[in-house]
Amino acid sequence: MVTVQFKSKIKNGVIEIPRKYKGKLRDNVRVTLKAETPKGKSKNYLDTLLAHPVKVKKFSPLTRDQIYAR
Repeated sequence: MVTVQFKSKIKNGVIEIPRKYKGKLRDNVRVTLKAETPKGKSKNYLDTLLAHPVKVKKFSPLTRDQIYAR
C-alpha cells in the first residue's frame, strides 16, 4: 500500500490529485479527509444561537412552576 499526503482545494466537489502522485495511485484508493477550519471561528451552533437568538412572536417563557410541574 502506498500512502501519500497532500493539501488540495475542493472545486465543484472534486479533489484533484497532484501530478507527482498520479502515477503511484491506481484504481482503488482509501480516502480520509480532514477539513481545516479557520482559526478563531470555531463557534458551534449553540454559540451562534446565543449570539443571535431566534425571535418568535407571542413567545412567553415557561414559569418555574410550569417547568417543574409533573
